[in-house]
Amino acid sequence: MKDERIATGPKVDPLPLRGAVPARDWRRTAIWLVSATLAYNVVEAVIALWSGERADSIALFGFGLDSVIEFSASGVVLWRYRVESAGGSVEAVEVAEKRAHRFIGGTFLALAAYVAANAGWTLWKAEAPQPSLPGILLATASLLVMPVLSVAKLRVASRLGSRLLRAEAKETLACSWLSLTLLLGLAANAWQGWWWADPVSAIAMVPWLVKEGLEGLRGEECACDE
Repeated sequence: MKDERIATGPKVDPLPLRGAVPARDWRRTAIWLVSATLAYNVVEAVIALWSGERADSIALFGFGLDSVIEFSASGVVLWRYRVESAGGSVEAVEVAEKRAHRFIGGTFLALAAYVAANAGWTLWKAEAPQPSLPGILLATASLLVMPVLSVAKLRVASRLGSRLLRAEAKETLACSWLSLTLLLGLAANAWQGWWWADPVSAIAMVPWLVKEGLEGLRGEECACDE
C-alpha cells in the first residue's frame, strides 16, 4: 500500500465577514453611548430642576428628579463595563449590580410617591404653575435626543447579547415618552392657560415610575451580559 501523504500548509484562519465588528468594538461603542446618555441626563436634570423650581411646575421638577435617576442608572451600567474591561471579578460585579438596581428601584417608587402627592395637592389647591419656556425647549430637545440614543443602545445590546444594556436602553426610551408628556403639559399651560395640564401630566408619569421601581426591586433585567 502506498504511503499517501497530504501536504499541508500553515493553518490560515478564515477571513472575517465583510462588515463584521469585533465584540470589543461593540463594547467600546456601548460605553460611549452610555457615557453620552449620562452626560445629557446631568444637563437635563440641572435645567429641569432649576426651571421646575422657578415655574413651580410639579411635572418639570419631577422630570428633573427622573433625570437624576436616569444618570444614576447609566452610571451603574458604565461602572459595570469599566470593571469588566479592567478584568474585575464577575461575581462581585453581579452582586453590586443587583444591589444598585434595587436602590434605583426604591428611588423610582419614592419619586412616584412625591410626584403623585404634589400633583394631587396642586390640583386640590388649584395653584397654577408659571409658563416655562426653558422647560418647553428642554422637553423638545429630549424628545429628539433620547429616541436616537435608545435605538442605538438597543442595537449594540443585541450585538453584545447584553440584557443590562437593553434594560438601560428601554429606560432611555421611556424617558422619551415622559418628555412628550411633559411637553404637552407645559405647552397646554403656556398657550391655553390650562394650569391643570401640568399636574395631570405629572400624574401620567406615575404608573411608569411605579412599574420601573417594582422591576428594580425584583431585580428584573439585572442580569449581566450573557
